[in-house]
Amino acid sequence: MSVSTITPWVVGNWKMNPVQADALKLISDFKKLLERAPIAEEKCILGVAPISIALLQTQAELKTAGRAVHTVAQDLSRISATGAYTGEVSAELLADYGIQYVLVGHSERREIFAENAAILNAKIQNALNAGLTVIYCVGESLEQREAGQAEAVVLQQVCDIAAVVAAEQWQNIVIAYEPIWAIGTGKTASPDDAQTMHAQIRQGLKQITGYAETMAILYGGSVKPENAVELAACPDINGALVGGASLNAESFHQIAQAFANTQ
Repeated sequence: MSVSTITPWVVGNWKMNPVQADALKLISDFKKLLERAPIAEEKCILGVAPISIALLQTQAELKTAGRAVHTVAQDLSRISATGAYTGEVSAELLADYGIQYVLVGHSERREIFAENAAILNAKIQNALNAGLTVIYCVGESLEQREAGQAEAVVLQQVCDIAAVVAAEQWQNIVIAYEPIWAIGTGKTASPDDAQTMHAQIRQGLKQITGYAETMAILYGGSVKPENAVELAACPDINGALVGGASLNAESFHQIAQAFANTQ
């Protein structure tokens, strides 16, 4: 069991799922599980990231959860403020609607939507300037890992954002390490491999910010109840960004319990 002063985070990334009826049932089932087996807020920070058109409905439903369960946006615009940008949602608009957390840099955004460092930096800068907390995703491909480049790739992704993050803004960033080869594949980095990368990320952060020792670094990539306890026991793994397993209330609750029990 790890002993850390960092409160763990467990965030469910629903991606482009589910339909409305299933989303409402998922939230209802999760709230019931929290009633039957509470997870103290000081033991674990909880969040879910629904599709954009469900942000406000999810936020409203979670207000009756009995404890804070944050609503997280899956994305935001590289454009700030308001204006004639059809289809875009800015950081300022998210904040105005009470959404205080946002994912940036997920490998699916990088790979499928060609979001490079310049685009991601614009999004991060907008989010931080609007007062949002950013969950910044980093990770390497299987080819990069097999070529021995995993550490260099991930640390470069961390360094990429340093140019747009002011010194005091690092406390509003959570890092999520997601090896691309483990996302949605059923494959998971071994706890030892994940811990090694997390430790390297923290060492890299120490070269950039004085907040490195207090920043949460989450693991993502086929996290499920069966591996959550082992992952949670690693000292530099401070939570999980959960994909498919977050679409099942019981699985998501069990993962959250695993990380809450480290405190």
